[in-house]
Amino acid sequence: MTNPNDPKLRSFLEVAPDCDFPIQNLPYGVFSTAGAGARVGVAIGDSILDLAQIALAGLLPEAPAGVFEAAALNPFMALGPDVWSATRSRISQLLRADAPRLRDDAALRARALVPMAQAKLHLPFEVSAFSDFYSSLQHASNAGMILRGPNAALMPNWRHMPIGYNSRASTVVVSGTPVRRPLGQLKIGDAAPVMGPCAKLDFELEMGFVIGQPSTMGEMLDQASAERMIFGFVLLNDWSARDIQAWEYQPLGPFLAKAFATTISPWVVTKEALEPFRTATPAQDPAPLPYLRQSGLQNYDVRLEVDLQTAGMSAPVTISHSNFRYMYWSSLQQLMHHASTGCAMSVGDLLGSGTISGDDKAERGSMLELSWNGTAPLALGAGETRSFLEDGDHLTFRGWAQGEGYRVGFGEAAGVVLPSLAAPM
Repeated sequence: MTNPNDPKLRSFLEVAPDCDFPIQNLPYGVFSTAGAGARVGVAIGDSILDLAQIALAGLLPEAPAGVFEAAALNPFMALGPDVWSATRSRISQLLRADAPRLRDDAALRARALVPMAQAKLHLPFEVSAFSDFYSSLQHASNAGMILRGPNAALMPNWRHMPIGYNSRASTVVVSGTPVRRPLGQLKIGDAAPVMGPCAKLDFELEMGFVIGQPSTMGEMLDQASAERMIFGFVLLNDWSARDIQAWEYQPLGPFLAKAFATTISPWVVTKEALEPFRTATPAQDPAPLPYLRQSGLQNYDVRLEVDLQTAGMSAPVTISHSNFRYMYWSSLQQLMHHASTGCAMSVGDLLGSGTISGDDKAERGSMLELSWNGTAPLALGAGETRSFLEDGDHLTFRGWAQGEGYRVGFGEAAGVVLPSLAAPM
């Protein structure tokens, strides 16, 4: 069977070279249409291939009947990497320009190919748990300099292990879901703390990855087993309330300042689709302990952009561009570290990369860095500036890996800021 990642492959459906969803991608999502409930689909061009319909036609024998009729990817992910790979190959074969089965069956095409504009996209998987990391050297250094000064930018443990924390699965939402400005306890200067709306609302440009296979409590993971557990990747915005965080985080770290909303893209790009875009991680000094050592290329060359459109702007402006390849600690190392004490991982666990920043100012992945905590407001044009996000601001993340004449993209992770609710008296 032909390699689904072959850059020469073409679909019988027209797909523009700059479209996120060519036949080399085939990301999974969950969608619904008028009169039909949520089910699993694959993005191809500007359409969605309804896998429930394809399975009913007997064209997906690799997966049990009904698995694509679920309103989440979890049942499919639980089948394991051999089934993931075989199913992707089968879908690729059906969509190829030289394959007549779907191409020439007008009735099946009418049932199984849904215009994306006519579909509602849902959270693609049931999030079992959500953990977020802090694994970009540039971001950690910038944040450390802002908060602690240049002589204490990195904490002593940072270069020895991926730093992370457990956050809230209950407030992970799909792209397009509005985000309300959080209320929280604030401490300004020497005054007593007060309860009020966050004044330093921020975004964090991240990638997330979803676990498709469980691990056993009490056991560590080696590289081979960890790699087989990663199903795919999404764009992720870890919305952050910096002023709430500044008062609450000592001594235990982030809590409510990170728990009110996390936005992900609706399409999960499989690890297999990103294989051609593997790249090396930056040099790690000192060398990690043996349980964190990895072989091969474990980062991915995924270009990332952030657009901001204020309520008063007629069009968005790009305020940041970065790349997933900058991560100091890879996704693989994050997973191996997460399980290293015997922590059991579950199907549907979501792990965030942490803010992805590069060396250049334009590559900073948060408003904290872009405005240097408000001391250097970011110019947006037309006289508008931003230190942090304001009500009505609309954030859109985009990401893609560029191939030869095609791109493997993630779609968007977007959200608009709504005003906070009134603080209780």
